[in-house]
Order: sequence, then structure tokens, then C-alpha cells
Amino acid sequence: MTTPAPRRTTAKSIADDLRAQIKSGALRPGDVLPTSRELAEHYGVTLKTVGSGIDLLKTEGLVIGEQGGRRRVRASRPIVWNLTRFERGKRRDSSAGDDWAAAIRDAGREPEQHVSVQLEQADAQMSAWLQVPIGSEVVQRVRLRTVDGQPYQLSTSSFPMQIAEGTPLLDDGDISMPGGILAAIGHPQLQVRDEITIRMPSPEETDQLQLPPGTPVAEHVRIGYGEIGPVRVMVTIAPGDRHRLVYELEV
Repeated sequence: MTTPAPRRTTAKSIADDLRAQIKSGALRPGDVLPTSRELAEHYGVTLKTVGSGIDLLKTEGLVIGEQGGRRRVRASRPIVWNLTRFERGKRRDSSAGDDWAAAIRDAGREPEQHVSVQLEQADAQMSAWLQVPIGSEVVQRVRLRTVDGQPYQLSTSSFPMQIAEGTPLLDDGDISMPGGILAAIGHPQLQVRDEITIRMPSPEETDQLQLPPGTPVAEHVRIGYGEIGPVRVMVTIAPGDRHRLVYELEV
């Protein structure tokens, strides 16, 4: 009887083995992987094969590279973002922060928001969302949200100029008011519509959110409606490794 030849170790089999160790907890979030030379000796392969196996794990977002060539198991602390409760009912906006920041503090984390204001002309998509003519002026409040000092969300809120003109919506900085700015200026949101798309990030989003390779994002679009129609559209880009999206619905 012929003895079967030993199975050849490939980049995929190395990735499979390390992935299994990560999922089992043998390699924990934040752990440094063995060096390429150590892995090559362990698996009996070349450095090139090891590198190809590690690249597979980087593409999956399980491993990140660091300066000096070391690799770590990705460590992240996701936030639970309850989109049913977010901005619903009695908002917790105050001079200390908005409804989002209040939820982050409730979770024992430290929120911060960096906000700038810009004027843009509505393209076809914005025209459809806000029900304004293409080319009409809209006010955009662009914010980078961080949690414990790490970028967690890019969020851009757009308002028709006829609603924003002469209000704090045109002021730079992280401004919040009891009940929310829209309610304070006489245009409260009475209902919202959510649209969620899962996709890969743009290069700009990857840079701003400091995303490791292979990290998908959720694009959350929330259109707020008042008595006269849409009063705001908010587009939030949320990294997939830092969020758990929650909805609670009555059935």
C-alpha cells in the first residue's frame, strides 16, 4: 500500500490555521503574531509563502500591520448603535453634547465631535433626498466622531438653505441645543426614513477613519421629515469593525 504524500503547506493553509487560532482565542485581540521567519520555520515554508498567508488575513481585516513589520490581531471595541432609539422621542441633546454623545457616555466611553460647515449645491441624489431643485444651495455640517480618541464615524448632515439661514446650523463647531437644533429653530423632525448600504470605503474614508485594509463600512442615510417635508438628511459612514447596529421593532 502506498503511503500518501504529505500535504503541502500553502499560503491559504497558513491563513486557515492562524484564522482558527484567532477565532478560538488562542491568538487574542491585540496579540503580536510571530515573526515571518518564525512562521516560516514553524510551517516549513518560504518567507514569501508566509507573507502571502498574512496578506489574506489582512484582506479579511483580522490582522493589521505596524511600523517595523510586526503584525497584530486586530483589536477593536465596537459600540452598540441603537438606531431605533437614536434621535427618537425625548432627545438628550444639551449644551454638553447631542443625543449620540449621550449614548456613548452611557456606555462608559468618551465621545468627541469635530464639526465644520460648508455650502454645497444639491446634486441629483441630494435633490431627491431633500426635495429641493438640483443646484440649489444646501448647508452641510461635516463631523468626525471619535470614541476614546479613535475615529468611529464620519457624519454629514445637510439642510435646505431656507431652513438653515440665520440659525446656529451655519456656525462651525460642535453645537447642540436641548431637544436638538432643528426643534430649537422651529423645524422639528416628526418622522425619519433610514437607508443602510454595506460597501467598501473610499480612499478618503479609509484615511479619515484610519481603517485597516479589508474593513467594510455601513453607509447609514437618515432623512428627517418635518411638517413641510424633508428638513435634513444625515449620511453617516460607520466602520464595520467598530459598530453593532441595532433596531427594535414592534411586530
